[in-house]
Amino acid sequence: MASDAVSVQGQSAAEAVMAALDARADPDDAVILQRFFKTGPGEYGDGDVFIGVRVPDVRAVVKRSGPLPLEAIGELLESPVHEHRLAGLVALNRLFALASASRTRDDDERERLAAFYLAAVRAGHVNNWDLVDASAEFVLGEYLYDRPRFILFELARGDSAEPGDLWWRRVALLSTFAFIKRGDASTTLELASFVLETDDRRDLTQKATGWMLREVGKRVDRGLLGGFLDANVERMPATMLSYATEHLDAEDRAAYRARRRRTQ
Repeated sequence: MASDAVSVQGQSAAEAVMAALDARADPDDAVILQRFFKTGPGEYGDGDVFIGVRVPDVRAVVKRSGPLPLEAIGELLESPVHEHRLAGLVALNRLFALASASRTRDDDERERLAAFYLAAVRAGHVNNWDLVDASAEFVLGEYLYDRPRFILFELARGDSAEPGDLWWRRVALLSTFAFIKRGDASTTLELASFVLETDDRRDLTQKATGWMLREVGKRVDRGLLGGFLDANVERMPATMLSYATEHLDAEDRAAYRARRRRTQ
């Protein structure tokens, strides 16, 4: 087997990471991942390319590489290979965590990294649900926790007709996980209401919204979740409601489903 070292003479940092990932590639896993992430024509991952590297191996390669310069991360994010982009996002998370360390917090660097991430999102490089889920809360969410959050609503709207870009909207929703973990559910609830207003029936949006609502009830206040459900259950899509109520008692889940069915 070829070496999976991430430092090879004559290679750039990004090329070395790509080579290490390519050395761990498994064609059989690539076929499975292509199917799992819906890369067929007309599917949400249409055209995405997998080489067959599992997430733990991607993380191991990035860890061995040490902190990557932002230029190298940019090269990884521009790759057509899914695992290369995932590696770039994992590396970006590491840089942001280093810039956020309590004793050496560098707000200028945090701002630079958040802007870089946002540009990558807008450029379409964060374009599958695992890429969003592995990065949004750790960079954009962490950055925005103590700042104005209007950019999340801009992402949720998108630049065209509602309901907007699927991945931009998921980035907005998943970024709020960072707030939820600190006991702040306000932006999550606002975005969930916005999703309902735009009647976004896309499965991945429903799942993301329901997941964040569930976490509000689990980590912040079950009463806040109950209040949202009481006000909106009649117009919630089934998948969103199922995810949001997953940790409620069976009797409460059944009652909310019954209320929804009566109005459908």
